[in-house]
Amino acid sequence: MDITVGAPLRPPLPNGNAPLPEEMELEQLRHEYMQLIEQKKALEMRVHKSEERRRALMHILSDLNNVNRKLNNQRKAMIHILADYEQDRSRLAGQTERLDNSRRALMHILQDSHRSNLRLESSRKAMIHIMSDLKETTEAVQRREQELREKQEQLVQAGKLATLGELTTGVAHELNNPLNNIGLFIGNVIDLIELGKADPQAILHELHSAMHQVRKATEIISHLRTFGRAASVSREPVIITQVIQNALSLMQEQLRLRQIKVELHFPAEEVIVKGNAIQLEQVFINLLTNARDAMITAADKVITITCMIKADMVHITVSDTGPGIPDGLEQRIFDPFFTTKEVGTGTGLGLSITYGIIKEHQGTIAVENHPAATDGQGEPVVGGLGEPKGAVFLIELPLNR
Repeated sequence: MDITVGAPLRPPLPNGNAPLPEEMELEQLRHEYMQLIEQKKALEMRVHKSEERRRALMHILSDLNNVNRKLNNQRKAMIHILADYEQDRSRLAGQTERLDNSRRALMHILQDSHRSNLRLESSRKAMIHIMSDLKETTEAVQRREQELREKQEQLVQAGKLATLGELTTGVAHELNNPLNNIGLFIGNVIDLIELGKADPQAILHELHSAMHQVRKATEIISHLRTFGRAASVSREPVIITQVIQNALSLMQEQLRLRQIKVELHFPAEEVIVKGNAIQLEQVFINLLTNARDAMITAADKVITITCMIKADMVHITVSDTGPGIPDGLEQRIFDPFFTTKEVGTGTGLGLSITYGIIKEHQGTIAVENHPAATDGQGEPVVGGLGEPKGAVFLIELPLNR
């Protein structure tokens, strides 16, 4: 049954089961109360939703305010951009005009370039012919250089063989001593056996002595064979003092026969350079030969060889007590075929070959005379030890680091 709140109560039905008026009113009030509660809940829900919409609207309004501020800033920035754009447009207009002028100038340049290209093409063809000729010339120069290198090697070998020829007499004498000693020791063994005094210890002693002399002669011959063969172009660490000693071993007999004294001043440590031992030995043999020939008439015959280390270089001096280098000839002394000796006594190749070998080893060589002694006032002392005496060859070679 539908009951409207506030409507007048209808009279009860005539049947005896109808509720009493008080019960009907209470039921109606309870029903209306429940409806009111439901309406209240609905209203509270609507109020809650309205509050949420209000808050959302507040956030939206805040965001819109921020967006408006940003749009205002962007509008100001756009105004500046438009002003800059107007300035750029004006500049571009001027640049366009200048570019148009440059385009016209470029057209003229391109026309000139085309004509230049035509001329360059002609020049290129001419250059091709020139390069072809240059290639042929370069190949010819390389062949000449190879031939010159081979001739130089032949010249060095010829100088070496000429030196060996000069050393033959001294080496023969040096070989004669061990051969005589070998004959003596073998003769002693034969005598002991023939006399029946074949003491094994004595025989072994004589035979060991003979073998020692055989080894000595073998070393001399081996050294001559090593020096005589063509030197390779390889470079390896070489003890320079040992090279000097090897050169002296070949020259010592000639120096002894001419009563020439040799003084050596070497450092205690090993002096190692990177080079070719045979070529460097030829250098010092040439210098010793030159000093030997220079002291033929000297009363006091002394060759002094000094070796010192300075920084990354080894300094070697070879000096003699001969008459020295004549004035004005210091620059010509290393020229090929130049010699101060009498005709027939020298080829003039020794010092030239020496100069070439030192240069190939990245070194230097120079010559000067011994300086004269001076008195307290710096004036040269005339006569005696005050005069210049002998030549000094100065050699510098890089150390092997």
